[in-house]
Amino acid sequence: MKTNTIGDVIAYLRKENNWTQKQLAEQLNVSDRTISKWERNVGMPDISFLPNLANLFQIDIESLLKGSLQINQFVGGNMKNTKFYVCTHCQNVITATSTVDVICCGRKLESLVPQKAEEHQQLIVSEVDGEWYISSHHPMTKEHYISFIAAMTGDQLQLIKQYPEWALQVRIPKKKYMKICWYDTKDGLLYQLLK
Repeated sequence: MKTNTIGDVIAYLRKENNWTQKQLAEQLNVSDRTISKWERNVGMPDISFLPNLANLFQIDIESLLKGSLQINQFVGGNMKNTKFYVCTHCQNVITATSTVDVICCGRKLESLVPQKAEEHQQLIVSEVDGEWYISSHHPMTKEHYISFIAAMTGDQLQLIKQYPEWALQVRIPKKKYMKICWYDTKDGLLYQLLK
């Protein structure tokens, strides 16, 4: 959906929810004439109304202020193209199959671009009992550690959280043409391919 103003977004979302101007006005404790003015771009909502409008329409305030809603295109199912978002403040990990707006700890996160691991960064991978056994010589200190490992095939994603001061040792089902990604708190998102 492409719009240009706050009023356009309000009108679009009100209609999407099958609300009349009067019904929306009642929820915001304003008159239906006020809603009409907003939708016709004759007036704009006071800043104090923005949180209530965003909550009612289940959108973020930024989209309301921009006057546009970003509708993502359907993305095919290749999980190897998963996007990773990591909050550097709380180490929260968010994944998405297409581009999304992600906010954590009050900050907008950008998707990480995986870099192919250089030889000295690669994880140690061996086959044990039909599974991949993954380990590392990484020191795993509080200041510098691998916070997660993700194993991806075309149709699956397995995310394994890691913690500082734990030895990195993971077993995952062995599959051909698997991609593993991991987040190093200093080097960022890295990957290597398993065949």
